[in-house]
Amino acid sequence: MPKYLVQASYTAQGTEGLLAEGGTGRREAVEQVLRSCGGSLEWMYFAFGEDDLYCVVDMPDAVSMAATSMKVRATGAVRSRAVLLLSPEDIDAAARKPVEFRAPGA
Repeated sequence: MPKYLVQASYTAQGTEGLLAEGGTGRREAVEQVLRSCGGSLEWMYFAFGEDDLYCVVDMPDAVSMAATSMKVRATGAVRSRAVLLLSPEDIDAAARKPVEFRAPGA
């Protein structure tokens, strides 16, 4: 299953919700939304600074990740971005894959 690093920042509205529910309440909500699209939470940490939240999630496919992201972001409580993560084995496979390319001017 593809893994994604999710980085998120709460809006003022989202921070009010976090204060009311606490961190464990938000973790349960994240687990639920991921399960609803066939995914799961590998780990989740809160932080302070530019981003408030970091998660690694497993999702069945990019469409499921996009659906989850759109639904969560539509609430206006959070801004987020997701980065597809590649394993060392994925990089090994990519390195072995034949690719035809001509550099500019070559």
